[in-house]
Amino acid sequence: MNEIVIVLIIAVLFIIISFFIGRAVGKRFMFEVMNHVLEKEKEKALNKSRAVIKGQLQEQFAPFSVDFPCSSTECNFQGKPIDFIGFKGLDNKYVEEVLFIEIKTGTSQLSQVQKSVKKAIEEKRVRFVEVRV
Repeated sequence: MNEIVIVLIIAVLFIIISFFIGRAVGKRFMFEVMNHVLEKEKEKALNKSRAVIKGQLQEQFAPFSVDFPCSSTECNFQGKPIDFIGFKGLDNKYVEEVLFIEIKTGTSQLSQVQKSVKKAIEEKRVRFVEVRV
């Protein structure tokens, strides 16, 4: 009988010790996994931030590029929802064309709002409004 009690006590102690060892190992494993995930997320956030800053810089310098559809002095920066409004011919005191210009870099796409602006322009839902105060 004493031998059975001793075996049971040893078994219970083994289970308790195993539980605490498993818990400690599990915590350590989760800590390492979370650190790895955190590092990856930090890297993604930094890359996205760099891409946004790079895009904003390219937006600001775009009017000075050779491929820009009008002179840098003929356009006004808007930012949202369209980057520039250009007035082709403004330098010659006669506007031939009004341009809505959106600068995109890399694989970026038009937003839903930008797509709706493009559609409104294509469907000629554009007007000139004069407001006097």
